Amino acid sequence: MRIPSRTSRASRTSRSSRSGRSGRTSRAVRTVPVLLAAVLALASCGDAGQDRPTGPEAGRTLTEGTWSVESLSVGGRTLEAPPQAEIKIGPGAAEADVAYGCNGGVAELSAEDDGRAVTVKQGPRTMTACPDLAFENAFADLFKGRLAVARTGDALTLTAPSGDRISLGSAPRPPAPTLTGTRWSVDSLITGETVSSVPAGAEGRAELTIAADGAVTGSLGCNRFSSKAVVDGREITFGPVAATRMACTGPAGEVERAFSALLRRGPLRYAVQDDALTLTAADGTGLRAKARTGR
Repeated sequence: MRIPSRTSRASRTSRSSRSGRSGRTSRAVRTVPVLLAAVLALASCGDAGQDRPTGPEAGRTLTEGTWSVESLSVGGRTLEAPPQAEIKIGPGAAEADVAYGCNGGVAELSAEDDGRAVTVKQGPRTMTACPDLAFENAFADLFKGRLAVARTGDALTLTAPSGDRISLGSAPRPPAPTLTGTRWSVDSLITGETVSSVPAGAEGRAELTIAADGAVTGSLGCNRFSSKAVVDGREITFGPVAATRMACTGPAGEVERAFSALLRRGPLRYAVQDDALTLTAADGTGLRAKARTGR
């Protein structure tokens, strides 16, 4: 019988070991592409989902409805909007009615980049001289051309290539106060270029309300009064004043004397801006009143 040498057995063992390792290595190499393909497939599914953003990103489009203008950011300055400023977007977000302040206009809208941008082509707009004309002109200069659109909840921002932007909100603003139908509370007295708050202790004591038919009611400071007003353009004239006859002293009496004298000074120039009414006589005396809500 021939007995294999130890060298021959070692050689076979070595060949067998190399063969086993080679087989395992080959199978491992073949497995790697399969795993890599699976990982890439999962990543591809994730990327597909990114084409349909959710949450705040999903709302980066203009939608039909009325957007109130909150402010403009122009050249590093913030311009607060008058209450009337708004953009009313029509069906399909293809057009808009624009209230720049007291002037209005129309515009054509064209959405781009899946709603992340809009191109605005302005149409005609009115050109009345308004108290907030500087804001209106800045608004008109900014709301045109290609604007980036970003929306988070009820806030919408339109940004120009320069970085200047329009900030809007969808929550409706309270209606702007008007000369008639508003309860005006006197908070300041005017003498020439000087505007002074009413004396301490007289806050909220003097007020007036002008009805649509011109009837005027209110308080001079401590006495109730009534009158009749005639409005002619930007001027208002108060008729004879009927008032109660309580003796008034102190801060309330001081305001009452100034208020009573102003009502008798003939035609007064009036201006309503935001929530404030200013009445000014030809000699420069006058008052400022704030729109008052509630009791």
